[in-house]
Amino acid sequence: MEDHLDKDEFLTLLAQTNTAPYLIPVKRAEGIYIWDKDDKKYMDMIAGVAVNNIGHRHPKVVNAIKDQADKYLHVMVYGEFVQEPQSLLAKHLNSLLPDSLNCTYLVNSGTEANEGALKLAKRYTGRQEIISFKGSYHGSTHGSLSVSGNETKKGAFRPLLPGVKFIEFNQAADLQHITQHTAAVIMETVQGDAGVRIPDKAFMQALREKCNETGALLILDEIQCGMGRAGSMFAFEKFEIVPDILTLGKALGGGMPIGAFIANKSVMNVLTHDPMLGHITTFGGHPVIAAAANACLEVLKEESWMAEVDEKGQVLEELLSGCTDIKAIRRAGLMFAIDMESDEKVAKVVNECLKRGLISFWFLSHPHSFRLSPPLSISMDEIRIAGKIILDAIEASR
Repeated sequence: MEDHLDKDEFLTLLAQTNTAPYLIPVKRAEGIYIWDKDDKKYMDMIAGVAVNNIGHRHPKVVNAIKDQADKYLHVMVYGEFVQEPQSLLAKHLNSLLPDSLNCTYLVNSGTEANEGALKLAKRYTGRQEIISFKGSYHGSTHGSLSVSGNETKKGAFRPLLPGVKFIEFNQAADLQHITQHTAAVIMETVQGDAGVRIPDKAFMQALREKCNETGALLILDEIQCGMGRAGSMFAFEKFEIVPDILTLGKALGGGMPIGAFIANKSVMNVLTHDPMLGHITTFGGHPVIAAAANACLEVLKEESWMAEVDEKGQVLEELLSGCTDIKAIRRAGLMFAIDMESDEKVAKVVNECLKRGLISFWFLSHPHSFRLSPPLSISMDEIRIAGKIILDAIEASR
């Protein structure tokens, strides 16, 4: 059988995102592990960048995909036909969310979810100004890039959306910039790409109150920090607030591509008129992917993993915190940023981990940290094994 896991073929035939990709020739994946074509086993401590929260190829997700594929695939653009997988997924999300978040729009990715949320906020409020936060990351399409805070990543693609302002994250004084001219404030409940930045509860509650006062809609982006990653199904639950619009992606699909923006039905309904089809997607809510997402939610509800997230995260943090090469650790559940003295040191550690069969990764906007976001299904024994590998890799990179 012809081998199509050739690295040169990959580099030649497929568009590249950077000059130094990992180049692991993936043969198979299961649970928290990935095997390459030579059957080398890797502990996946990144979970596809917070995608495989329930691990690779969970049998319930695989079975849901197979069952739906036997019935039908794409039959019509989103919003026209009644399809059971879509309805079940929306009903399932409603059962997990506060009553005000009762209407789901399914799309194909997290950045599309943010695009839809921004359009919805403008349409509903009739306003144009968007406020975001310094250090934020919301995706790489033009709209979501416009509200992301990394100028290095977006400067080459200007002009972007007008009317976007950036304020300081977790600084209550900057909330004064939210006014009656503001359509929406968009914020990662936990900033991911900035190096896992966690806001204070008081700040989050003040933000919610300021949006209430001004009529601005609060969009919380939980594409990375949601679906149990921060220790609760949705990270906003820890702050005792509710957004006007919630965006999801990554882990929602159980390994399949999906996004969603969720709001109250009275808000979402404005996309149906003036103009009609105010937002539209061909493949959003694809029945196979909706079935996979529904199975993923079932797994997250049935397993005990979410209740163990903080304990597992604490164990790994304690294992690593005694290492003098580590300058700081920031953690939200099983979402880590580990600061080193330089980006060169980070590269050495990440590459050394890879040699030893552990996958970690970088941050786009915080290069002197490396990230960890293992599947929530990781066992306590595997947490300890991972901690030792990382410490050994740090030692070897000195």
